[in-house]
Amino acid sequence: MATLESVEKLRAHANVSYDDAREALDACGGDMLDAIIYLERQGKIPPPKTGGTYTTEKQTPRPQAKASKKEPEPDVETFSQLMGRFFRWFGRLIQKGNRNMFVIYSGGKEACSFPVTIFVILMIFAFSVAIPLMIVGLFFDFSYRFQGREVEGVGVNNVMGGVEKAACDIKRSVKNAVDKDDDWDDDDDDDDD
Repeated sequence: MATLESVEKLRAHANVSYDDAREALDACGGDMLDAIIYLERQGKIPPPKTGGTYTTEKQTPRPQAKASKKEPEPDVETFSQLMGRFFRWFGRLIQKGNRNMFVIYSGGKEACSFPVTIFVILMIFAFSVAIPLMIVGLFFDFSYRFQGREVEGVGVNNVMGGVEKAACDIKRSVKNAVDKDDDWDDDDDDDDD
């Protein structure tokens, strides 16, 4: 049985008559929430404007509607992210090239040095001029080395030392052949006298 106080509260809250409020509370055992639901189901009060409803029945949750905007998968990089990664890598490469030096020695003394970045640019854009000049320089007692923290343990200087040794061996064998030829020419000249 509904009390006068609960009927008054429901009537004020739901904006229904005393009879409707009392009937709803009597039907729901005095529970205010169940009485509001009861009145909604009978169409005596409109459902909330926010679209929600009141119920005491157990309901299964409805699946959420998927968003219309499809977000990219987290493991797939966009083009701008890929380009950003490339330019960061390229910047680090340039920094390493500028920290390491390509040194040219003449007669055991340092003649010239410049960053490896410049050496790489020369190899790319002036390959047909730079390589022949380096080879000719080997025959005129020039030697080449890389110096710097990143190139110390690479072994490229060992390769350059091997090339330098090969050029010295070729130069020595050519000189010996020329000297033998000169000796033979001198012997021919002595026979003619």
